[in-house]
Amino acid sequence: MANSLHGPLDDVQADAGYDTHPPRMGFFTDTSVCIGCKACEVACKEWNEVPDDGYALSGMSYDNTQALGASTWRHVAFVEKPMDTPLTTTDLGLPGMGPPGAMESDDQGAASGDAGVRWLMSSDVCKHCTHAACLDVCPTGSLFRTEFGTVVVQPDICNGCGYCVPACPYGVIDLRKEDGRAFKCTLCYDRLKVDETPACAKACPTESIQFGELSELRERADHRLAELHEKGVDVARLYGRDPDDGVGGDGAFFLLLDEPEVYGLPPDPVVTTRDLGSIWKHVGAAAATLAGLGVASFLGRRR
Repeated sequence: MANSLHGPLDDVQADAGYDTHPPRMGFFTDTSVCIGCKACEVACKEWNEVPDDGYALSGMSYDNTQALGASTWRHVAFVEKPMDTPLTTTDLGLPGMGPPGAMESDDQGAASGDAGVRWLMSSDVCKHCTHAACLDVCPTGSLFRTEFGTVVVQPDICNGCGYCVPACPYGVIDLRKEDGRAFKCTLCYDRLKVDETPACAKACPTESIQFGELSELRERADHRLAELHEKGVDVARLYGRDPDDGVGGDGAFFLLLDEPEVYGLPPDPVVTTRDLGSIWKHVGAAAATLAGLGVASFLGRRR
């Protein structure tokens, strides 16, 4: 089974049928050092030839792309949040920063003229789940697990059925309106095959987006979290790092400075197809029962 819910958590490649394979690769995004420059968005679009979108600025936010989609494989979120207790950038070990273009200040948001607001920025992306429900529901094999443990869509064999869209617990996958096919981050599969860093991580000026072997990234994330907690940043937490969560851990996980919901992430994601096996068993049992009743009724009428 290509996406077993019971296979080795960190050997998804073997579970997908690869006898030999490289280490599982992924992203660790440290939002505490994201400056909202959107270099990752631009690099992703340029390298992958993703169509432009989100040019219509509302004047209310720097977040012009709004969400992940078929034409936005990397999305930099800008979240304005009132500060009950000011979180200083000194605590984070960073230079002071408010909204993009603001002068430096000890408190995030203070330079914008509103000391009661801090800005949270995060570059979101497909999570390349350990247990990817999109793989379970794709009827054409367009979605597949690569030898690097990532999940990729093959647009040339996508029939646009859209089953993968509601299957994703993160709302990542989307259908492109122009041709109806599904698109999402590939973790730059073409670059991985020639031992190159994905475009977004290559372009990130602060190393907020870190790329590498997933096991090493988890160790690095644990160290960074401990470092922030030691500095008193108790709100810091890891999201998608735990292999025992509802999706078996993510191939792209995050360090957050607030609750996941603040960033538009589900607090407890689960594999949407986790009950698929039992559902089909019940359907089979119900069908057998109905068939038996039909036969009994037919024989009864003959008598």
